[in-house]
Amino acid sequence: MSTLVAGNARSLLRHTPFFLFWFARVLSTLAFQIQAVAVGWQMYALTGSAFKLGLVGLVAFLPMLIFSLVAGHVADRYDRRRIASTCQISEGLAVATLALSSLGGWVTPAIIFGCVAVIGGARAFDSPAMQALVPGLIPESLPPRAFAWAASASQTASIVGPALGGLLYAAGPVAPYSAAAACFILAGVLSGLIQIQRTPPARQPVSLRSLFSGVAFIRSRPPILGSISLDLFAVLLGGATALLPVYARDILLTGPWGLGLLRAAPAAGALTTSVFLAHHPPRRRVGRVMFGAVMAFGLATIVFGLSRSLPLSLGALFALGAADVFSVVIRLSLVQIDTPDAMRGRVSAVNSLFIGTSNQLGEFESGVTAALFGTVPAVVLGGVGTIVVAALWMRLFPGLRDLDTLGNSDKTA
Repeated sequence: MSTLVAGNARSLLRHTPFFLFWFARVLSTLAFQIQAVAVGWQMYALTGSAFKLGLVGLVAFLPMLIFSLVAGHVADRYDRRRIASTCQISEGLAVATLALSSLGGWVTPAIIFGCVAVIGGARAFDSPAMQALVPGLIPESLPPRAFAWAASASQTASIVGPALGGLLYAAGPVAPYSAAAACFILAGVLSGLIQIQRTPPARQPVSLRSLFSGVAFIRSRPPILGSISLDLFAVLLGGATALLPVYARDILLTGPWGLGLLRAAPAAGALTTSVFLAHHPPRRRVGRVMFGAVMAFGLATIVFGLSRSLPLSLGALFALGAADVFSVVIRLSLVQIDTPDAMRGRVSAVNSLFIGTSNQLGEFESGVTAALFGTVPAVVLGGVGTIVVAALWMRLFPGLRDLDTLGNSDKTA
């Protein structure tokens, strides 16, 4: 750890354990984004149903709902590197199944749903293990910078992944699925190679109290509870990702390449912000910055929903992604700075459950509302709902609203 120089964000990537973590994060996110583009386009091509696109999100979410609390306990009892490695390789095998079924011509919506469920189950264990790894790889003074760099890893891959997935899909679904499977497996290998200089957390006996201790910990800290629940409801209402295939094919009249650009645009905005935050982490008035960013997210969602121009849609999605990263970095820093290492797995699991709820369940909500009201009204109403939630949460969680700096959140705020 002595190779890390406090205040120098780039030194994080010179530290071998953190670099391996960062590279594995890039590859696994790249793989996830590639397969997400392929799954979305293939499902819509097979069914022509916005509701079925929403079901993909629900199928991905249910395993996370079922396994998250257990996954957090596992992350606090066993080697987090091995957990992440095993899960990433499992995700690779599930995507390889999609490649083989597409190659053989026997792919069906049921097979896609089954593989998506496997990926969702693996990610239920992968996410808390990877999140809980970060503080053990770096000095205690650098979590905000580390999470900004970790966010940049995800966003870099989230830019390249959708565009690459769209381009590869021009050759058929086998190409993107094969590339995603290879990236998942390589990420698993790199995760297994990470070396940490930390005593493994003590193994606590399994009990209902220990399983739910992450929930109890978050409830005892209103700023953390407020930040996580804000993300949950804002993205649950404002998430339009599931409907991007509909926009690409029926509204903006592009092909798979257009879908790739649309999925990459939020990540491009997020990468821009995360690189900025890696060098200039939020220091003052972080609560108000977070709420302002969530409202900007909702406004960008409304603009995207109403747009009929590909450049304007891309610009709105870019702004949406840029705004989202502010709340992500602040939320992750709050969670990890205030959480003891022995509980980071369980707390990260609850955090991942909230994120999964907002993302995957948000996709289902978008599919249902689009089927009921139409695609454009569903997206616009979601953006309005996000702004309303942010305004309401400012009143419900004044401690979070008035939070000035990271690392000193008051338990009773």
